[in-house]
Amino acid sequence: MTTSYSLKVADARFGGFVRLLFRWQASFYKLLYKELLVYLALYSALSATYRLVLNDRQREYFEDISLFCNEHTDLIPVAFLLGFYVSVVFTRWWQQYTCIPWPDRIAALIACSVHGEDHRGRLIRRTLVRYVNLATLLIMRSISTAVYKRFPTMNHVVEAGFMMPGELKDYDKLDSPHNKFWLPLNWFCNLVTKCRKEGRVEDPYTFRSLIERRPSRSLAGPLPWLPYRKAFFSLLCRGKGGGS
Repeated sequence: MTTSYSLKVADARFGGFVRLLFRWQASFYKLLYKELLVYLALYSALSATYRLVLNDRQREYFEDISLFCNEHTDLIPVAFLLGFYVSVVFTRWWQQYTCIPWPDRIAALIACSVHGEDHRGRLIRRTLVRYVNLATLLIMRSISTAVYKRFPTMNHVVEAGFMMPGELKDYDKLDSPHNKFWLPLNWFCNLVTKCRKEGRVEDPYTFRSLIERRPSRSLAGPLPWLPYRKAFFSLLCRGKGGGS
């Protein structure tokens, strides 16, 4: 969970940004203090061994190994790899945020485009928005631990009102090893098509806008399937460790 600090630096005060360096919540220190303690313990043990346990001959071997490792640290461009890695991580994080399917625009479009003051018209508009929210929920349920804990099974989705019992039966009939978030989007398209035939959607441009603006192009679902290459991460860690 992202911790907001905007209010701490909203005003131009002396040392405002410096105080951010000493914040513990969501800080770099809190993230790596355990690894730092292990590193300091190993470094202290190695230093004590070098000074108290090894003899002169063994110290010479140790110094030769240290010099050899120090000479070859320049072969790995640590600064370039670190900068590239940070850039890729931030770009991926922002891409995930921009790919979150917000239902606000499509809900406003449904309210303005799907006509009908009768009970069926209101029910159709609510059902279309519910399908959009259901597809979003299925996507978030596959990538967010918090959402999955809130809806661990599809029965919880039905109890929350995102899916009807009859729709759950149709959902379970479709055998697929992958996430079936696209199924509510198909229901959405079929219902929009019925509205077009009934005259509730007046012109073809509005019909096309409803079909194209459904949250089907969201990349929030596929992104966790494409992790970073482990070899690149290992190379970065080794280069950083050797350079330190």
